[in-house]
Amino acid sequence: MAEQRPRWRDDFPVRWDEDHYMTRRELAKFLTLGSGLLAGVNVLIAFIGLNGAPPAPPTRRIAGVDDVSPGGSLLFRYPTDDDPCILVRDSTGRIDAFSQVCTHLSCALVHVPGDDVLACPCHKGAFSARGGLPLEGPPTRRLPRIVIEQRGADLVATGIEV
Repeated sequence: MAEQRPRWRDDFPVRWDEDHYMTRRELAKFLTLGSGLLAGVNVLIAFIGLNGAPPAPPTRRIAGVDDVSPGGSLLFRYPTDDDPCILVRDSTGRIDAFSQVCTHLSCALVHVPGDDVLACPCHKGAFSARGGLPLEGPPTRRLPRIVIEQRGADLVATGIEV
């Protein structure tokens, strides 16, 4: 009697000699090499980031010295046109400049001249107009300071202290 094939072989024909399975050893080798490659790329990116020189901030004329009266303020944009800032001159003539964006939820700050305070109307926050430190309300981080230099009769922004 001829050897009969089991019926399931007709329903599920698998040709084992033509099947290309990946062994556990090959899978482990692939995962190890892939992980090593990703780790190496991360180290390379970190090395480039740590050793690359940051771009120098632009130098931009903000206003003339006489454009801001004692006790007054002036709005300007630095380092790009998307970054609002505020320059404050106190009653003694000292000039400070900060980002006009509150460090709590990014509301625009308003100068209160009598108190030398930068107030955030959104959540009743307040910052010192001298150092940018938070005085009250929810903000806990100080404002980024804009470095201002007086060059002759001009006030020039030269950098940012975060």
